[in-house]
Amino acid sequence: MAKKVVATLKSSSTKDWAKVIRVVRSPKSGAYTFKEEMVPNEAVKDAFK
Repeated sequence: MAKKVVATLKSSSTKDWAKVIRVVRSPKSGAYTFKEEMVPNEAVKDAFK
């Protein structure tokens, strides 16, 4: 039986992160696309501006 390896990104020295998904309209075709990015929790509101 194989062992599972679980990696954790949380530690006391790392920041908490949030995945931000924005809908962006393409100027070329007019279709909507989604942009995903990881930002610190403190910068979530700034990511949408």
